[in-house]
Amino acid sequence: MSPARRRQALIGLGGLAIGLRSLPAQATPQAMQALIEGFTRGRAPQARGITLSVPEIVENGNTVPVSVRVESAMSGADRVRRVAVFSERNPAPDVLVGHFGPAAALAQLSFRMRMADSQALVALAEMADGEVRIARVAVVVALAACLE
Repeated sequence: MSPARRRQALIGLGGLAIGLRSLPAQATPQAMQALIEGFTRGRAPQARGITLSVPEIVENGNTVPVSVRVESAMSGADRVRRVAVFSERNPAPDVLVGHFGPAAALAQLSFRMRMADSQALVALAEMADGEVRIARVAVVVALAACLE
C-alpha cells in the first residue's frame, strides 16, 4: 500500500471513529423494564390511582414538563412511600425516585426533564401496604435533546 493510500485510509478510519463516538447513548425498553421489575420486586402493578401528566406531543425535548399525582389519603395503609419515573429511550432511564415521609400531605411531584427521542414514560407508586400502581404515557418529541 502506498503512503498516500495509507494516509487516506487512516483519515477515513479516524473520521469513522469520531462519528461513532458522537452517537448519543440510549437506553432500551429492556433497561427500563429491568428498572420497573427492580422497583416492583415481583408485585403486579395496578393501573389505577396514579396520574402521569405529560404533553403527548412535545415540540422541544430540552424542557418537558412532567407531573405525577397519586390518589391517596396519605395515612395508614393508603400512604404513598415512593414514586418513580422511568424513560424508555433516555441515556439514563431512571429519571426520578421521590420518597414521601409520614408528614407528607399530598403525593404529587412536578419537574422538567430532557427527552432524547419519542418514547414511553412510566410512573410507579409504592403504597405503604405494598401495592404498586402504574401509569404509562407515550410522548412524541419533534426536536430531541440529550444529544451529547
